[in-house]
Amino acid sequence: MNLAAIEHPRNRQAELGQFLTAPPVADFMASMFGPLPRTVRLLDAGAGAGSLTAAFVSRLCVGNMGVRAIEATLYELDPHILDELSETMQECQRRCAEAGIRFTFTIHSADFIQEMSARLADDLFGPQPPAFDAAIANPPYRKISTDSAERRALRSVGVETSNLYTGFIALIQRLMVPGGQLVGITPRSFCNGPYFRPFREDFLNHLELRRLHVFESRQAAFRDASVLQENIIFHAVKGRNQPREIVISSSSGEHGDITAATVFPFVEVVHPRDAEKFIHIPSTASHATAKATMDGLSSSLASLGVTVSTGRVVDFRLKNALRKAPERGTVPLLYPCHFNGGTVHWPKLEARKPNAILDNAETRPWLVPSGVYLLTKRFTSKEERRRLVACLFDPDQVKAAWVGFENHLNYFHANGNGLERSLAVGLYAFLNSTVVDQYFRRFSGHTQVNATDLRTLTYPDRETLQVMGRDMKALALSQDGIDQLVTKHLHAHR
Repeated sequence: MNLAAIEHPRNRQAELGQFLTAPPVADFMASMFGPLPRTVRLLDAGAGAGSLTAAFVSRLCVGNMGVRAIEATLYELDPHILDELSETMQECQRRCAEAGIRFTFTIHSADFIQEMSARLADDLFGPQPPAFDAAIANPPYRKISTDSAERRALRSVGVETSNLYTGFIALIQRLMVPGGQLVGITPRSFCNGPYFRPFREDFLNHLELRRLHVFESRQAAFRDASVLQENIIFHAVKGRNQPREIVISSSSGEHGDITAATVFPFVEVVHPRDAEKFIHIPSTASHATAKATMDGLSSSLASLGVTVSTGRVVDFRLKNALRKAPERGTVPLLYPCHFNGGTVHWPKLEARKPNAILDNAETRPWLVPSGVYLLTKRFTSKEERRRLVACLFDPDQVKAAWVGFENHLNYFHANGNGLERSLAVGLYAFLNSTVVDQYFRRFSGHTQVNATDLRTLTYPDRETLQVMGRDMKALALSQDGIDQLVTKHLHAHR
C-alpha cells in the first residue's frame, strides 16, 4: 500500500488555506532528509490526511537509515479529516512494526499558531514547548490581516508576517533542535518583495538553506486545486551558518519524473550585500545568462535620477470623482487596460474601468503633472509572456495638464515630474527585454511586480539608456528587435 496516496477531497480548502500534497510530491519531500537520529521526534503541522508523515514513514521503513523509533506530533484543525488522519497514522504504526521501528503518534485538533505561540511566549512560566528533530510541512496558505488573532499571536513571539504559511514556518523553526531538519512546500512568494523581508531575515538567521526545488509548471504540486502561486520545496537545517553551496533542482512534478539538479554558490542565491535578502532561484541556463548580464550593470535608479512609485489613485477611495468618459473638469485616469503595445490607448470607452477623474482640490494630491512617464503593470496574468510589462505615456498623444495613474500601475518619474524622452524610451527597451524578464523570474515566483522589486534591479548607466532610447525608432518593435537593440548597447558600453 502506498501510504502517501491517501488523499481527501476537502470543500473547505479555501477557507482553511490548505491544499493537500500530491503523492509524488510527498514522496519526493520525504527523500530530501539527510541522516536522522535513532529516535526521531517528527512534527507535521497542518497535517491534512497525513500524507506527508506517511511518506516520511515509508522512506524510513524502506531505506534502513538506522532509525529505531519515530515519535510523530501532528496538528490538524479541520474536524472533517481527523478520522482519516487517525487511520493513516494507524497504518504507519503497522508499517513501522513490520520494519522493526517503534511508531507513536499524537494528533492535536488545535490551532497550531495559537497553541505554539502561547507555549513559546510563556516558556518561562508554562510548560516547555516541544522540541523536534525533523519537520515536514505543507502549511496552510492564506493572508492574515494586521488585526487578526493569528497576527497578534505570532507577534507575541516576535514573528511579523502577513501570511499563514510563513507564520507556520517561523514557529516550526523555533521548535527545532540545533541540527534539526525541515522540509517544506510553500508558495515561492516569500523569496522576494517587501512584505516578506522580516520573514526572510528570520528564516536565514536561524535556518541553513541546503536545497531549493522548483516546479516547471505552476500547478504541478497541487494539480487538482486552482493554485495561482508557484510553489517551491526547501530543505533547511536549524543553524546559523549558511553553506558555501546550495543545490537547486527542478522537475515537472509528475510521478517518476527526472529531477535536474545543479550546485550553485550560496552567494548567487542570497547576495551578501542585498539588504532585502531576496532569494534568487536560478533554474535554467537563460536565468544564469541573465544574472551574468545584470551583474555587469552598476547603476541604480537613484544614480539615474529616477524614482519608481506605485500609482497614487486608489479608485474606491475617490469613487465619486471617477467618470466613465472624459468631460469638462476631468483629466485622464490610466489603468493597465489602457496599455496598447508599447503606448497608451486612451480613452478606452468600451472598457469596464473609468477613463477620467475630476481635477479638484480633493483629487489633485493624487495626480501628477503631465510629462513622459514609463509605466509598468503591477500584476500580470499567468498567460502573459512577460512578467515585466512596460508602456510609455506620451503627453503628445494624450493631451492634459495633469494625469492620474491608478494603483495597479507603477510609474517611473524624475522627482514627481516626467522623464527626459530618450531616457524613458531607453528604460522602456531595457525593462521589456527578455534578459530583464528572465532575471526577474529568478527571484519572483508570483505575478506581482512591486515598486521595491524595480528599485532593487541594476540598470545601464544614463548615457547607455539615452543612446538606446535614441536608437529605438519605434516602440512597436518585436521582442527579437528589442532584445537585439538592448544586447547591442549593453555590449557596446562594457
